[in-house]
Amino acid sequence: MLPLNYFLYLQLILFMFITPGTPRIVIVSHTINYGIKNSVWTALGDISANFVQMVLIVFVIGSLLEDNPEIFVYFKWAGILYVLYLAYETFTAKIKTIRSVGKVSKSIFSFYRDGFLVAGLSPKALVFFGTIFIQFINFETNVLFQFSILAITYVSLDFLTLMIYAFAAEKIATWLKGNPRILNTISACVLVLIAIIVATRI
Repeated sequence: MLPLNYFLYLQLILFMFITPGTPRIVIVSHTINYGIKNSVWTALGDISANFVQMVLIVFVIGSLLEDNPEIFVYFKWAGILYVLYLAYETFTAKIKTIRSVGKVSKSIFSFYRDGFLVAGLSPKALVFFGTIFIQFINFETNVLFQFSILAITYVSLDFLTLMIYAFAAEKIATWLKGNPRILNTISACVLVLIAIIVATRI
């Protein structure tokens, strides 16, 4: 048996995933600067963080977050600082080329870490899992089964849409390869703008 209002859940998360947000900007930036193969690790970091958040909200600290909303504030500012760091890193990065042979200046772990921290420190994600995600689970029957269906659906579609952004970024980067600094500057500015928007929201 599917979880409560499963098809409504599908529509909701698909709308979230096609809307550009910080994880998508980071994926685009990493694809442009380091290639699509490396950005896969960023996407894996993103969905790993989301899975950890789901587990914690549903099985461990859901009530704690509900009773202590100030926790979201700490995550918000930690996330803002990390996004600003990524904006700086993006702006100063030297594009090695998407198709060039040569080493990249970041390790696989750092790509994974970027994806994990951007998603893990996102107050938007915590609010979603803490207030909306759990509404689709009937806690009176087989919670683990329902959680598994919802979680697998979420991480699969999240990963798929992240990689769609990555493939699109690869095409754009090839098109703009004559002046790659434009893309870096745009990506960095968008990240800073996202940080400002998050900071000014209550």
